[in-house]
Amino acid sequence: MKISNKILALLTVGGLVLANPVKVNAGNEDRAGQAGATQLLVNPWARSSGWAGANSAGARGLEAMYLNVAGIAFTQRTEILFAHTNWLSGTDISINSFGLTQRMGETSVIGLSIMSVDLGDIPITTTDLPEGGIGTFSPQFMNLNLSYARAFSDNIYGGMNFKVISESIANVVAKGAAIDAGIQYQTGEMNRVKFGISLKNVGPRMQYHGDGLSFSSTVLATGASLTAEQRSAQFELPSLVNIGGSYDFYFSKDSVAIKNHKLTLAGNFTSNSFNKDQYKLGLEYSLKGYIMVRAGYELEKGLFKDEERTTVFTGPSAGFTVEMPFGTSKKSSFGLDYSYRATSSFNGTHSLGARITL
Repeated sequence: MKISNKILALLTVGGLVLANPVKVNAGNEDRAGQAGATQLLVNPWARSSGWAGANSAGARGLEAMYLNVAGIAFTQRTEILFAHTNWLSGTDISINSFGLTQRMGETSVIGLSIMSVDLGDIPITTTDLPEGGIGTFSPQFMNLNLSYARAFSDNIYGGMNFKVISESIANVVAKGAAIDAGIQYQTGEMNRVKFGISLKNVGPRMQYHGDGLSFSSTVLATGASLTAEQRSAQFELPSLVNIGGSYDFYFSKDSVAIKNHKLTLAGNFTSNSFNKDQYKLGLEYSLKGYIMVRAGYELEKGLFKDEERTTVFTGPSAGFTVEMPFGTSKKSSFGLDYSYRATSSFNGTHSLGARITL
């Protein structure tokens, strides 16, 4: 193993160990609502969200940047992905995402992705005009991710992701940064068994600044005017830890036909610092890698009681993928992904993605 491999392995494992204090308050319901930048908890990709994000151990390619960044190390050449999410259908909130991963050598892969949240136009109101009528404003939430992952061996993969977070309106803005780290391990015949652990959204507190937090007044004694700026409270990022595993079932012993039918069972435990812990279970069937159908379920405490439920999502999710090769070598492919996540209100969350693998 090269020295650079050892350094990255130490950094990845060290990041997970040093961030262990996050676990002290994991799943603490008393801290719910105390974190900001909660768009970091939204999975913008259609393929992985179709089975509830359960496959953090076996996530491959660009979508692994959200679940477990180590999985981007499986990018063979170049992968380009676009996704559009109709978030909580009926609220006019949409999420647009773009990503690119590129293999840089025999073992290394770099990735870049951008996620933008469009919250629509919100009426401007004042104390004198509480009903609005003087225009609108549109908040802008954006996450930028820069990732690096590599294979340490045929079984062990690790990666790190650096993200920049921006939240703003016309006259107030908050900016921050965070780091993700992850490891994946696969073993068994045909690497059927997979394990993974990832740490997400570890970074310093964020705080809003801008002219929107200032006001002008006049000193009565002298008549002088002054401008004062109010300080907003700082808020923490919604850090979490994913621990997952998966197993692949094949339905033929023939060396040629064995990849025609594959069923993958995956599970994941998410330990949240500012929310309830979550248990995720997913199942995916793949026909020759051309057609994939998946379903998942996300469970947390109080999900079945309206008076105790603290999430709009009710648990079930489903999706499918159609992917076809093109080119003379058949090594490139074009795919379409779709997912649906059920909600207790609104009309669910719908995601549609398109990917090109070169």
